[in-house]
Amino acid sequence: MQKPFSNGDTKRLIVCDFDGTITEKDNIVDIIRAFAPPECEEIIQSVLQKECSIREGVGRMFAYIPSSLKSEIVQFVLERVKIRPGFHEFVTAIKADPNTSLVIVSGGIDFFVHPVLGDIDVPVYCNHGNFDGKTIQIEWPFACDDQCQNDCGCCKPSVIRSIATGDERIIAIGDSVTDVEMAKRAELVFARDYLLKECETHHWPHEPFKDFHDIVAVLQEKEGISI
Repeated sequence: MQKPFSNGDTKRLIVCDFDGTITEKDNIVDIIRAFAPPECEEIIQSVLQKECSIREGVGRMFAYIPSSLKSEIVQFVLERVKIRPGFHEFVTAIKADPNTSLVIVSGGIDFFVHPVLGDIDVPVYCNHGNFDGKTIQIEWPFACDDQCQNDCGCCKPSVIRSIATGDERIIAIGDSVTDVEMAKRAELVFARDYLLKECETHHWPHEPFKDFHDIVAVLQEKEGISI
């Protein structure tokens, strides 16, 4: 059951996805379709349909791409990426509220996540790209803890457990299959696309959003954040 909306004195930890949430499109899917062989499309669909784990699928797909293409891939992402409207204002508003913390927890890879975020000063938890070999190898510094058996890759529930103090109201923001386990553990979810359908199906407490202006409006009206 959803808890009542909180007042301005409540502590909050906002956990925000990156690909498809902060950005308008999923960068991993775009990278794979542009730089990996066509057979990787089958792996993409297997991940989306939960037929293989996120860690297994992402690792297999990037292993098809030569490490020598790193700079080209970063440039590809930067030329095409679109930040969802209102994100910078959202970050500014959250950082101004003394009772609210924001972290970005992403199934994306550091070599393109950090360039896209630029000088945005927010803690980021994501996977690591290793370019020492002939092909890109993905490393998983935030893998599942002993309470998760889903082989997530970057395990968002595990990250939450590692940083939460226990007295915060957990708020999740996401869009896809990689955000479902995080959403299950949140007291409020801002959701779109696949995650919105999951929230509606399972009756998880949620608010739909199109951009971060929508999120700021709800946080101001219902969460008591002074903006």
